[in-house]
Amino acid sequence: MTSLDRLLDSEPTVVAAGADLLAAAVEEQGATVYRVDWRPPVSGSAASLPTLAAAGKTFAANRLAVDRMLGVRPMLVDIGTAGECLPDMAERTFLHAGPPVEWADASGPLRGALIGAMLYEGLAESPEQAETLAARGDIELSPCHHHSAVGPMAGVISPSMPVAVVHDDAGDGVAYSTLNEGLGKVLRYGAFAPEVIDRLRWMDSVLGPVLGAVLRTRGPVDLQSLIAQALQMGDDGHNRNRAVTSLFLRQIGSALIDGVDSPSDQRRAVFDFIDGNDHFMLNLVMAAGKLGSDAASGVDASSLVTVMARNGTEFGIRLSGTGNRWFTAPAPRVEGLYLGGFSADDASPDIGDSTITETVGLGGFAMAAAPAIVGFVGGTATGAVRRTLQMYEITLAEHPAYQIPMLEFRGTPVGIDAGLVVRTGIQPQINTGIAGRIPGTGMVGAGLVEAPMEVFVDGIEALAEAVR
Repeated sequence: MTSLDRLLDSEPTVVAAGADLLAAAVEEQGATVYRVDWRPPVSGSAASLPTLAAAGKTFAANRLAVDRMLGVRPMLVDIGTAGECLPDMAERTFLHAGPPVEWADASGPLRGALIGAMLYEGLAESPEQAETLAARGDIELSPCHHHSAVGPMAGVISPSMPVAVVHDDAGDGVAYSTLNEGLGKVLRYGAFAPEVIDRLRWMDSVLGPVLGAVLRTRGPVDLQSLIAQALQMGDDGHNRNRAVTSLFLRQIGSALIDGVDSPSDQRRAVFDFIDGNDHFMLNLVMAAGKLGSDAASGVDASSLVTVMARNGTEFGIRLSGTGNRWFTAPAPRVEGLYLGGFSADDASPDIGDSTITETVGLGGFAMAAAPAIVGFVGGTATGAVRRTLQMYEITLAEHPAYQIPMLEFRGTPVGIDAGLVVRTGIQPQINTGIAGRIPGTGMVGAGLVEAPMEVFVDGIEALAEAVR
């Protein structure tokens, strides 16, 4: 008996999509009703979605892209210097988060971070002089993502900064990130006070060299293993990294104590700095995510999202099947909790490359693993679970290593499909920090935000044009 025969031979069954009133009326007549949460595709996608379906290439392409994303094995192997490690980074190149942007259009926190980086590099003696240099084009601005790198919040990387070097143990990929400064008045949030610059110089002269020596002594650190353990200890990999930072410190502890020749006071200072910075591992988790997103790039006809990033002015994405092209929309405002006397009036629009974590199944996509995060970004523990469950509807796979105890160890939703985003109208969920809109302010809060729908509609339209 065929499926159709079974259906015709069974009790009357109705599938109801849309209004509950119709479903209730049919139920009153004795029929079995299955309710489906159906919504029409997002406006602007009516032509592109059928084109992709007719081409018949996207399903296989997405399978290949997401398999590549899941196939990486990120290993922290060394700490180097940005100017020496990063591809195509010149003496006056300053990298930033998000899609390309010029100084004239840069947000407050990005301007503040660039000012601080110029002071740190010795290119300017005052904030005013730094602004003058930037305004007349004496520095080159370039997205971190164009250099195999990622940076949280403003994301600024300048040539002298120490960077983590993360290799793919299952391939030949490499990704880079800066080292995390902590919270509050820090460069990545746009602060540039003297204590910010002093901290950067200590990271340059002590933190980077000591960590580099430790890694060369003890060998690489398996980042995926640490992240996987941390998800089962209450982390989400974006705004809660307390467990993974503790696990990292435990991994390098013996080598830090007696495995390197660095002065004991420096080794103690490095231990205390990491121990006192619950966000230390964020940057390394981001570099691990960058490896996965780069591995998934360049698959013809794939609608997999390989990059989500913001510069405080625009929110941008890239798709595997459209290469290096950016699709952008105005950066959204973040709904969140504010520090001290700050309020939404003090906040910059959304900013940072840290959404690479959501792109690879962490952050807002793994909030069910970290219910305590709501104390930092707002919302409720129940809402955190609900957000994760919703993300399964717009993703292509479940991560085999990143599992959520609350969901019976189900893998986190991974591999955002831009096609599913516009079909369902469900926007990717992000948890994030909030930077002050005025340069020099620093961190003002943390919260939740949704990726703007326009970028996915534009991306799918471009992909449809490519497969025609």
